[in-house]
Amino acid sequence: MPGFVTMPAVQEIPGWRHVYTGKVRDLYEPTEPHPRGDVMLVVASDRISAYDWVLPTEIPGKGAVLTALTLWWFDQLRDIVPDHTVEAPVPDEVAGRAMICQRLDMFPVECVARGYLTGSGLLEYRATGSVCGVSLPAGLVDGSRLPVPIFTPATKAEVGEHDENVTLDAVAALIGREDAEALSHLTLAVYGLAHEIARAKGIVLADTKFEFGRDAAGNIVLADEVLTPDSSRFWPAETWEPGHAQPSYDKQFVRDWLTSPASGWDRHGDTPPPALPDDVVDKTRQRYLEAYDRLVAG
Repeated sequence: MPGFVTMPAVQEIPGWRHVYTGKVRDLYEPTEPHPRGDVMLVVASDRISAYDWVLPTEIPGKGAVLTALTLWWFDQLRDIVPDHTVEAPVPDEVAGRAMICQRLDMFPVECVARGYLTGSGLLEYRATGSVCGVSLPAGLVDGSRLPVPIFTPATKAEVGEHDENVTLDAVAALIGREDAEALSHLTLAVYGLAHEIARAKGIVLADTKFEFGRDAAGNIVLADEVLTPDSSRFWPAETWEPGHAQPSYDKQFVRDWLTSPASGWDRHGDTPPPALPDDVVDKTRQRYLEAYDRLVAG
């Protein structure tokens, strides 16, 4: 079953106890009561995943880019929804790639917003004329902008498993109608503002996924990472043209190499993927940095 090629070593951080390793992030809890209450330390690694595998090669600086971009987006979005970050210094060992966050009761749903048709949404549309139960007009192609953005949730999967696209009704059956409607509303509101901000920087935000949780007071809070190349499709606005796959600010160099004859890897088999060559690592690193620079400094 896909997952980690090799499990990463747990980083020891004084004052914090490791509790979970995900595809990219590691979670820690304080070993002593924290002055800001019930908090977690969220550390972004330089790991990269593709085709449900966490690869053996890291992308230097990726964790710092994801963290900085997430924090920048949280600042842009607070008028719509609160986030889980807490003002507190992070340990020196993980400075620049970690956040201290309040502990939340997380919703078991990936909240996906799509403003353009591509990826798994395109495949579902071609088969059914709809995406996650949302009917769409005929004649759309890869890269088409949708008449309005749509909420296309997915169930969360364990590392190495596929998230499964589901309908709003399925989410309502899982967490209740009121919460499902609230997540849909917040997802589309955040996407709408983020799309405007990105478009002004010359980037098309094609789609993205969010995670939400509930805090101790019962409020719905935006969590995890937001609007990074790992969780979003960013396309250069100047080259966007419906009808074919778009160049993107993400790990496409990694995907392309893994599925090329050069890698010698069968993505449909059980053999773990090989290490990435230096040029693919460097091109991917530059793509992440370019996304950050265009959004934050552009």
